[in-house]
Amino acid sequence: MTNPEEARGVSTPAIRRTLTAVLDGERVGAASVSITFLSAAKMRALNRRTFGRDNATDVIAFSLPHPGRMVGDIYICPAVARRSARERRVPDGEELIRLVVHGILHVVGHDHPEDGKRSTAPMWKVQEQYMQALRGLARQ
Repeated sequence: MTNPEEARGVSTPAIRRTLTAVLDGERVGAASVSITFLSAAKMRALNRRTFGRDNATDVIAFSLPHPGRMVGDIYICPAVARRSARERRVPDGEELIRLVVHGILHVVGHDHPEDGKRSTAPMWKVQEQYMQALRGLARQ
C-alpha cells in the first residue's frame, strides 16, 4: 500500500482486513493486490490517460493477468472520497473502506454500468453487503 497518509480516517490494518475479508468472501485463493492512494491531480491524470476522462474519480482498479494467482492494482483518491462521504453523510473512513471493497470487486471481475444505474447494479448490492459485514473497520 502506498501513500497511507493520504487515507486519513482509516488505518492500514483496517484496509488489510477489508482486503482479506473481500478476497475470502469472493473465494479468491492466492492473490496480490496493491492499493495506492493518489492526489486528485494524479487521479485525474490516470483517469485521462487510461479512460480518456478528464476528471478525478474515486477509484480505478485493474485486474492483471497472472497464472496461478489473482493480481490487481487499485488506485483511490481520498479527496474525491471525502466529497462523496459528505454527500452520503458518512465518515470519511467508511467511504474509503467502501472504495477498497469496490476496487477489490472490480479486480475479481465484478462490473457495473457507468450511468446513474451504478448504485442499483448487482455489484453495488454485493459491495454494500460487505460494508454491512465490515462496519466499524473504518474507525480502527
